[in-house]
Amino acid sequence: MDTRAFILVLLALTKYVAGQSTIRWCTISVAEESKCKAMAEAFASASIRPALRCVAASSRAECTQKLTKKEVDAFSAGVKDIYDIGKLAAFKIAAGESGADGKGITYYGVAVVKRTNTAININSLRGKKSCHTGKKRTAGWDVPLGYLIDSGRMSIMGCDIPQGVADFFNASCIPGSKDDPASLCELCKGDTSGQFKCEPNNSEQYYAYDGAFRCLAEDSGDVAFVKHNTVSENTDGKGESWAQGLLSEDYQLLCRDGTRSPVSDYERCHLARVPSRGVIVHPDISGPVVYNMLHEGLQKSGFSVFSSTNFNGENLLFSDASTKFIQAESENYTEWMGRYYHILKAIDCSESDVPSRLLWCVLSHGEQQKCADMGVAFKSKNLVPNIQCVYGESVEDCMEKIQNKEADLITLDGGYVYTAGKSYGLIPAAGESYTGDSDGSIYYAVAVLRKSNRDIQRFSDLKSKRSCHTGYGRTAGWNIPMGVLIEKGLIRPQTCQVAQAAGGFLDSACVPGADQKGFPDNLCEQCIGDSSGQFKCVKGKDLYDGYDGAFRCLVEGRGDVAFVKHSTVFQNTDGNNTDSWAESLDSRSFQLLCSHESRAEVTQFTKCNLARVPSHAVMIRPDTNPHVIFGLLDKAQSFFGVKTTLGFKMFDSKAYDGSDLIFKDSTISLIAVGEKKTYEEWLGQSYLHAVLLFFTRADVHCELSAVSAGSVTRHLHHSSTLVL
Repeated sequence: MDTRAFILVLLALTKYVAGQSTIRWCTISVAEESKCKAMAEAFASASIRPALRCVAASSRAECTQKLTKKEVDAFSAGVKDIYDIGKLAAFKIAAGESGADGKGITYYGVAVVKRTNTAININSLRGKKSCHTGKKRTAGWDVPLGYLIDSGRMSIMGCDIPQGVADFFNASCIPGSKDDPASLCELCKGDTSGQFKCEPNNSEQYYAYDGAFRCLAEDSGDVAFVKHNTVSENTDGKGESWAQGLLSEDYQLLCRDGTRSPVSDYERCHLARVPSRGVIVHPDISGPVVYNMLHEGLQKSGFSVFSSTNFNGENLLFSDASTKFIQAESENYTEWMGRYYHILKAIDCSESDVPSRLLWCVLSHGEQQKCADMGVAFKSKNLVPNIQCVYGESVEDCMEKIQNKEADLITLDGGYVYTAGKSYGLIPAAGESYTGDSDGSIYYAVAVLRKSNRDIQRFSDLKSKRSCHTGYGRTAGWNIPMGVLIEKGLIRPQTCQVAQAAGGFLDSACVPGADQKGFPDNLCEQCIGDSSGQFKCVKGKDLYDGYDGAFRCLVEGRGDVAFVKHSTVFQNTDGNNTDSWAESLDSRSFQLLCSHESRAEVTQFTKCNLARVPSHAVMIRPDTNPHVIFGLLDKAQSFFGVKTTLGFKMFDSKAYDGSDLIFKDSTISLIAVGEKKTYEEWLGQSYLHAVLLFFTRADVHCELSAVSAGSVTRHLHHSSTLVL
């Protein structure tokens, strides 16, 4: 070791000795203090360092206060306590407690079904009958309901979780739910005489782990939410009289990926891993130092750290069921808790999380009208929170309003989702699905031609042609096609002057929103304005704005190619659009121009497209509970979604002289964001490469060459791993 390295080590050791010569451990009872002092003496006798000193408190809450005030350094807590403490104080996780397996898991929460019930999986639980250990219990309530809510499979309006459960399952037995919707107790059995039905104790035969499994075994329910060893403890000759004759091989687990597995496969196939207790330390304290102190104390002192027998209590300081300490893989408690953190966060939804109103930011008169009608319609069905409308001067103005709490939410396309997250700290709360299922949160950007136009066979043929775009800065209509032109070397923008380069390549175009100072005039030449000829090339007001508008531009002969999304042609042909300009159109009259220099039928968009693109998302502040937002919108679409025949329609803008107002008209349903909780996760890594090129907002500066720009877009197009 050289002199410099030796000095650094010496300084680090000096700092450790000076700053952490003693670890002050917080205790919450006389029994705990007694055990702590005995442990401190044993550690001292074995020369364990740092020294341990005990500090008395009356409760875990007081320990948290003392930690914040730097009056204590460490204490151990259960995982639910750690979750709650995380709302109040900053801390690190130094270690976890574990059984002999060294995995730090109390148990796995699982969903069990009968092997013969082959039609059921984790994605088909809606409308089924469910068996639970009891209300507010971990394996039977927190884990399954938190998982279903967090993954977006179940929605809860106004944080009314019992009602959400009643809406989701056909019937249930959840002991302790007598004050909730009747279906939550419908499957319960009571005692042998039928008394005490749905009571949260052993008088109810379907109570707790064994009871919930019995509910399934006796065919009262389709699925039982229990812990991983419940089945093995009640099958193959084990368990009480009702369990005799049951075989473990007759039951299976539901996995998160939609598959099923034997009950012995719980480490891979489960809903959540419930961590054991963790050791909390102040942010200024070294986690490894505390872990080493506990580990060496356990090994060398001879003190029974995980026993409370001699101190007249149970689980004093640590769990009596633990056998060892394991060093935390992450000091961040949310990462240490893993999926279970998000499960607890989802189930931790209360009335205090529900605002009295939500302010929706709108960008046009048509959106404002639709928003106002939406608020009235939602209120007529007693949906909460109430919707009110705030007018924004621009998308950026709306983002700023949301950031400053002058508005609460807005629906944005992928490019603006990036800006909202990157520059304004917003997060997604719901997404649009254009297929009606959970995989509908993507669409394909395509280039549409008239089949009769044989002059265009490849992208180079677009030179000096006319083009129709959804709008300047929009994903499918501008950013993606411009990226393709850059990739192919057909335009070479300098210092990101893409509009100028496009204007030089094309004869003319309609790019609503390109009516900007310094932009080529020919980018607005083909636009026609509104029905009275006003607002030519104005974003949101020109008749050629948006997906339908760009396609109409092509149909009415103002362009040779339209850059839209894959469903635009189908929504405006074959009788699907009765507007005069579209009513007689046949989808077979159009084709797609592929990025690999060929043409294909419009039905072949999965193979012939410019890029796979994330759908629009409803963006909110991080301090807004996303489950409140999705709960409202999911309930609303059951009344005002695609099946609506009369009255307000969420996904139809015809009544407001526009298209894609608030939501895209092509939306089939709104879906939860699930695990895509940040703007980066929503967009996906491949798409992020593209937006880094095009969306030069605020602190993002674009100085990329045509070569690098092309490689970015090429990566976007050829990536097959973009899942949104």
